[in-house]
Amino acid sequence: MDVVYSLLNGILVALEPINLGLAVIGVIVGLFVGAMPGLGSVNGVAILLPFTFVIQNFTGGATSPMIFLAAIYYGAMYGGAISSITLGIPGASTAVATTFDGRPMALSGKAHLALVTAAIASFVGGTVSTLFFTGFAPILASVALSFGDPEIFALMLLAFATFVGLGGDDIPKTIFSICIGLVLATVGFDIVSGEPRLIFFDITGFTHGIRFLVLAIGVYGIGEMIWTINTSRYGNTMTTVDLRASKIWEAIKDFRHAWRGTAIGSSLGFFVGILPAAGATPGSLMSYGVTKITSKKPEEFGKGSIDGVAAPEAANNSASTGAMLPMMTLGIPGSPTTAVLLAGMVIWGLQPGPLLFTNQPDFVWPLIGSFYISNLVAVAINLAFIPIFLWMLRMPFTILAPLIFVLSLVGTFAAYQDMFDVWLMVIVGIGAFFLRILDYPVAPAVLAIVLGPIAEPKLRQSLLFSDGDFSIFFTRPIAGPITIVALILIFLPLLKYIRDRVRKSKMGVV
Repeated sequence: MDVVYSLLNGILVALEPINLGLAVIGVIVGLFVGAMPGLGSVNGVAILLPFTFVIQNFTGGATSPMIFLAAIYYGAMYGGAISSITLGIPGASTAVATTFDGRPMALSGKAHLALVTAAIASFVGGTVSTLFFTGFAPILASVALSFGDPEIFALMLLAFATFVGLGGDDIPKTIFSICIGLVLATVGFDIVSGEPRLIFFDITGFTHGIRFLVLAIGVYGIGEMIWTINTSRYGNTMTTVDLRASKIWEAIKDFRHAWRGTAIGSSLGFFVGILPAAGATPGSLMSYGVTKITSKKPEEFGKGSIDGVAAPEAANNSASTGAMLPMMTLGIPGSPTTAVLLAGMVIWGLQPGPLLFTNQPDFVWPLIGSFYISNLVAVAINLAFIPIFLWMLRMPFTILAPLIFVLSLVGTFAAYQDMFDVWLMVIVGIGAFFLRILDYPVAPAVLAIVLGPIAEPKLRQSLLFSDGDFSIFFTRPIAGPITIVALILIFLPLLKYIRDRVRKSKMGVV
């Protein structure tokens, strides 16, 4: 009852005109930065962090500034789906998995369904994670704290296992694509020795590694644009989107078909989000993979599955709230964005950690209350602006293609202010196009370069701790079961592939 009473008081504070106004403005700003390629929650929060000092001086506390930044965080999670669906360019890494099915849905005239599904799944994921946050913060924080390097690597291995099937039935091509991504993830300086690795042709631009956003925009911006121009399969379908309110309402009713992906994304996303150094991107990718594996129609994924949109969108919103948990209870940021928020809290004179809930209840509970408010505001604004998002698809591709090209160039340069990354993005896009021509899946490579920089240091640190003994991943009580499940998921498709090949060979002999 104390928790309920504190939460109700917090919601009342969050509904005060100044706080409600800041939440609305923050959500709108978040939607914009999330939808723009090259921007994202980290950029939005970091850029507007200095502005919060003006808010703090005006309101006399840290609650209103934090509500504003948290609303930007929430809005960016929603906004990432917009460009992923309407343009095929993920606004941020958290929205990459949404592109897999959201873009095919838009190209087949179901953009309204994809956007509505993304908005509602995001709302459900954010609400479920906020409920988890409210009721189980101390318990879940202690669970996250028990995850060491072996446990996090086992979790990353499980993530790899879940998307082995992303390339369809051609397992060898999928594994080859994963290996390409892992190789690209190692470009730069070695994390242990500091020695340069794979600095192609001694070009200094490779010293900082191949940044994920460069790869994502290249593959899903430039690569998708060239592929569409080459095939001309979708040129006429972009003008068939129905903008009537009845269609939007019909899409809302059709959301009932996305319950599986939403449930998996909401729960798994929050759990992954509370793990330090994980965040929303691995959560959304893992949720997509798990949803596909458990689906009765896995063959529909990648072709416009409604669950394929709901799972990553519920997951990245759930994970964004989950990432706030270790930041507030342990002082450990669960994502790059929460690292910026943590810096803001320290600047405002707060001390994140186990005593924050006890010493600063007037800050904590209004912030938690604002999670509920921001979630409602975000879904309302997102649904209200769906006709504008769909209008983008009505443009002829002769206009849309140059727009995609310019957005890709500007987004990449805005993110890093480095022309090397812009050229690299274009080269990656051309390479992704040729991979698709050769029928190699590009999604596993993209996902591998996301998880590779997380998995490699955890693997090496675990082996340093165990003197090179791989049994550390099997003997620890948490890492062991996760590793075993991951290996089972990895080898089952391979065994199925071998079995099918043997059957075909016998049939050929007969």
